[in-house]
Amino acid sequence: MSLLSVIVPCYNEEESVALFYRELTKNDPFFKEKEIELELLYIDDGSKDGTVREVKKLIEQDPRVHIISFSRNFGKESAMFAGLEKSRGDYVVMMDVDLQDPPELLPKMYAMVKNGTCDSVATRRSDRTGEPVIRSFLSENFYKFINKISKTQLVYGARDYRIMCRKMVDAVLQMSEYNRFSKGIFSWVGFKTEWLEYENVERSAGETKWSLRQLFKYSLEGITGFSVAPLSVA
Repeated sequence: MSLLSVIVPCYNEEESVALFYRELTKNDPFFKEKEIELELLYIDDGSKDGTVREVKKLIEQDPRVHIISFSRNFGKESAMFAGLEKSRGDYVVMMDVDLQDPPELLPKMYAMVKNGTCDSVATRRSDRTGEPVIRSFLSENFYKFINKISKTQLVYGARDYRIMCRKMVDAVLQMSEYNRFSKGIFSWVGFKTEWLEYENVERSAGETKWSLRQLFKYSLEGITGFSVAPLSVA
């Protein structure tokens, strides 16, 4: 059997934990048919609500569910890295708990990477319907800018939602810098990636944890991490 690890970062997502689990496990017939063993890793990023409580309820029901809980909020990048470190799967998936990453795409993504023609299947949104205009404008121009000044090219609309084979995960884990920009790291390590597009999906519950200030800081980390242009200017 193949082991599939699903990494789900969470920060104050008590309303989404059970919803995500219910939608993900709708794929159980597919997992059983393809002889896939599931490992579901919720990474609690220092939540202050009942996120941990809700995950522990699931653990009591399903031994496939696990939790890693941080002592404080370290950020999504740290949560993803912790999940990758603890994952044991032959294939590893990263998903958002708010269901903006549709679990129903997972069987197709698994089939694409399992057939051996690629090492990773990544997703991108084909539109940004429902997103504030200013955020869409800033996001689009960030991708245009960084692709002009960096040799590491990023795909506009790319999500963190992707499935990777173990050898790619191991390569990503070798990149152990503190200020991580995973979208850049996934591209930088190489490996063949195929892209799957889908229409934008609204959050199932709760509110986004990314303010414009946080997004700006995150974009600066991407620019300084994957381009020497700021250093050249200095």
